Amino acid sequence: MKLISNKKKENYTVIIGSGRLGSGLANALSDDGANVMIIDSDKNSFRKLSPSFGGLTLLGDATDIDVLHEAQAEKATAIVAVTDNDNTNIMIAQMVKELFKKERVIIRLYDPELECVYGEHGIDTICPAVLSAKEINRLLISGNKEKK
Repeated sequence: MKLISNKKKENYTVIIGSGRLGSGLANALSDDGANVMIIDSDKNSFRKLSPSFGGLTLLGDATDIDVLHEAQAEKATAIVAVTDNDNTNIMIAQMVKELFKKERVIIRLYDPELECVYGEHGIDTICPAVLSAKEINRLLISGNKEKK
C-alpha cells in the first residue's frame, strides 16, 4: 500500500476517531485533495464519511503500535486524535511524539484542566468547552456593543 508519491513531499494526515469531528475533518481534507487516513476501532463509524471520501480507512485501535505502523504514521505530516476519550487521545499523542518523533500532533480534550498541561509538551489541544466559552463571551460582548 503506497500512500505518498515520491515525486514531491505531500501532506499526509492521520486522523484517529471517525465520529462527527474526525469524519468531518477527513471529508474536508479529502475534498481539498489531501492524503488522509482515518482510523477507528468501530467499523460502523466510517459510515459518517461522505460517499466522495477519497482517503483511506483503517479499522483498528490506534493505541496499538502495529496499527500506527500500518497507517504509516511515520510518514504523516500531522496526527490528529479526536476520539471521544481524553485519555485515549493523550496516550496516542504521547506515543506518536515519542515513537515517531512527530512535530504536528493535535488532540481534542473535553477536560479543560488537561489542555494547558499538554500544550507545554508540544501537543496542540482543542478543547470544545474552552472554545465555546470564548465564543459565547465574544457574542455577549459584541451584542452589548451593538445595543449602546
